[in-house]
Amino acid sequence: MDAGALEVPADGGRLTGAALRAALDADGGDGVFAVVATAGTTNVGLVDDLAGVAEVCRERGLWLHVDGAYGLAALCAPSARDRFTGIEHADSFIVDPHKWLFSPFDCCALVYREPAYGRAAHRQHASYLEALYVDDDAFNPSDYGVHLTRRARGLPFWFALAVHGTDAFAEAVETTLALTRAGAQEIAGRDELELLIEPELSVLVFRRRGWETADYDRWAASLRESGTAFVVPTTVGGETVGRLALVNPRTTLDDLRIVLDAMGS
Repeated sequence: MDAGALEVPADGGRLTGAALRAALDADGGDGVFAVVATAGTTNVGLVDDLAGVAEVCRERGLWLHVDGAYGLAALCAPSARDRFTGIEHADSFIVDPHKWLFSPFDCCALVYREPAYGRAAHRQHASYLEALYVDDDAFNPSDYGVHLTRRARGLPFWFALAVHGTDAFAEAVETTLALTRAGAQEIAGRDELELLIEPELSVLVFRRRGWETADYDRWAASLRESGTAFVVPTTVGGETVGRLALVNPRTTLDDLRIVLDAMGS
């Protein structure tokens, strides 16, 4: 896009309306046309202050895009819905059904409040395409993203919704949220482990006391090589730590215990 980025300092890992307003005031805001907030960071599962950020965007006439690739799937779970207050003000958002909505890779849903803006930005013009646009009502999915030629990535997700219904998806996400809460309690009850962030969604981030990066790498590699679990450490504040992202409703607390037991006592 040949556009620069104005970085806003995070408050406890989140973008807040107050921090956004302060950054815009300090910078002057010249040339700023859009704000990107996150509805569930991939690394630790934190949700930005969507309501506060949306208020600033409305005040200043800025486009609000919400990256909900992983976390916004939890919007279908009644117990988590209030964490996304403010999403109703987004001008656009994405969510990846292949992450927490059980669709095959690779499926990303991009939703516009006013689709005409997306169409104006992305529609491509060529003599061999004009026959598609004989009137203003013509619809071409390629007009709403950067790819002109692409597979029907959304079809498996649509079919799953049609077969199972939305309640099945809500129940599956609620199951993983409940397991995450139980997993947090399990970690808190182990002397050798320390929960670093209270989970908002379905990511557990924790420290194994006395461990260094090589220890986490060996732990994760042994779980992968044995076929027990696909686990990859991460970093928080520059420190290597354990991370478990729970998106499969068939995962059980006993499964989590096996993974944690592999860290030793």
